[in-house]
Amino acid sequence: MFVAYVTLTLLAVAANVYIAAVDYTRSPTVLANMDGAGVPRSWLYPLAHLKLAGALGLLAGFAVPLIGVAAAVGLVLFFSGAVFFHLRAREYRLQYPLTYWVLAAGALLTGIAHRGI
Repeated sequence: MFVAYVTLTLLAVAANVYIAAVDYTRSPTVLANMDGAGVPRSWLYPLAHLKLAGALGLLAGFAVPLIGVAAAVGLVLFFSGAVFFHLRAREYRLQYPLTYWVLAAGALLTGIAHRGI
């Protein structure tokens, strides 16, 4: 279980650092995705901060397990909100938020299973 936990957590960290960096550069793809989901562009940087904080929290979880669990729960909720916003706007291209959701949920579940929390 340790290998699965470390692998999924590092994948979730890398994915969230990547998407936060893409957000910070105001990628046209991200802006179009936000527009399609009805998310105001003024939310771009605060959402990027949350993704980066989640990634850092997952890393901190290797040393302090409860921080990692809290970060994973936060990311699962964050990307659940992203899926909700897409569905609410009748935007059914969910591959991006669902991919990040699966990584966060995987990190959460394997972390709990590994640590026995």
